[in-house]
Amino acid sequence: MPHPPTARSRGRRTVATALAATVLGVLALAPQAAADGPADPWYMDTWRVEEIWERTRGEGVTVAVIDSGVDDSVTPELAGQVLEGTDLTYQQDGAHYDSHGHGTLMASLIAGTGADAGLRGLAPGAEILPVRVTVGGSLLDFGEEGRMARGIEYAVEAGAQVISISLAGDEIGDDEEIVRAALAEAARQDVLIFAGAGNDAEGENGPLFPANREGVVGVGAVDRNGDHTRYSNYGPQVAMVAPGDDVPAYCPERHGDPCLVEEGGTSISTALASASAALIRSAYPDWTKNQVLRAMMETADAPESGERDDYVGYGMVRPDRVILDGGIDPGDPDTNPLFPTYEALLDPPVSPEPEPDPEPSEPATEPRRDVPDAAGSQAAGDGDGDGDGPWLLIGAGAVVLVGGVLTAVILGRRRRA
Repeated sequence: MPHPPTARSRGRRTVATALAATVLGVLALAPQAAADGPADPWYMDTWRVEEIWERTRGEGVTVAVIDSGVDDSVTPELAGQVLEGTDLTYQQDGAHYDSHGHGTLMASLIAGTGADAGLRGLAPGAEILPVRVTVGGSLLDFGEEGRMARGIEYAVEAGAQVISISLAGDEIGDDEEIVRAALAEAARQDVLIFAGAGNDAEGENGPLFPANREGVVGVGAVDRNGDHTRYSNYGPQVAMVAPGDDVPAYCPERHGDPCLVEEGGTSISTALASASAALIRSAYPDWTKNQVLRAMMETADAPESGERDDYVGYGMVRPDRVILDGGIDPGDPDTNPLFPTYEALLDPPVSPEPEPDPEPSEPATEPRRDVPDAAGSQAAGDGDGDGDGPWLLIGAGAVVLVGGVLTAVILGRRRRA
């Protein structure tokens, strides 16, 4: 039964202006003593993953991980799974550099092969496209919305069918149009986008970017009983949920080896929802993103009410029901089950050109008088500049442009449990 969060607050949100990774201090949590382990977490049995793998392992699907980078050099389970990608941060260390470890963990949960006792991802046959947009889960960087938009654009152009964004934060920029354009293009190119709802249910809660945008599937977290976790943000932006507790991670107490953690966060939920979509797209390559999403919604473990609610959305994703049980009607390929009005506006019909006035059969006896346009002749601009607004001055820190080098003021701190 979905339940509201408790009154206690763990203060997980960092500086409100920072895009923060939606993991609850995964890298610092003690391992959970449980019957299952990091190689065989509870959802592997619940979702009948071994049986799914007899049908598909996600082959032929590329999942873009928009995050802190993916370092496949230290994770043998990702060897051969990671494409070149791109680095859009000011540091430009490369898409395969990940000082935070967050993006690498998300990639492993999606496509890890389990090699050398590493993590087994849900879709080990899928390929990972790393798109680095942040230098760390709780570090402030400027132009977050614009960079996120460029990351989505890159992923779409590179051929990703699924985009996984385990980041959430308040919107601070003025890049509304560039974000809207990127999401619209992803919709046109049949790309599914998932984003974490955030881990601040006991604090300010509220919809966070980019999960709050139309065209993005907001993902919350549930425990092994399918109940809403106390930290997972809730609201109308939550479309579905996936496991967030008793989930695999890399633990420093075990020198970075995999372990289970009691609370993982909506980052992990987002990765697992994205991997579920990859499995379904691989099993049904002729389905559009709308059909994949509709099948996920209709087969989810729905709330007890049978209706969508703000805590678990349409319920916990169940890729096994789509792939193994069959009999799923994916519905209209061109109608999005979550954003039908939004997508209907993406490609409005072109107004026909007005027909020219017929030539008069006889010369006019009166000189023609030109009537001025009542609306005026000056058209309004679209207001969409280059997406790079003026630099912001925050607190006592300032960002100074010197010789083309941008020094970002780092605000906030790493979120810990």
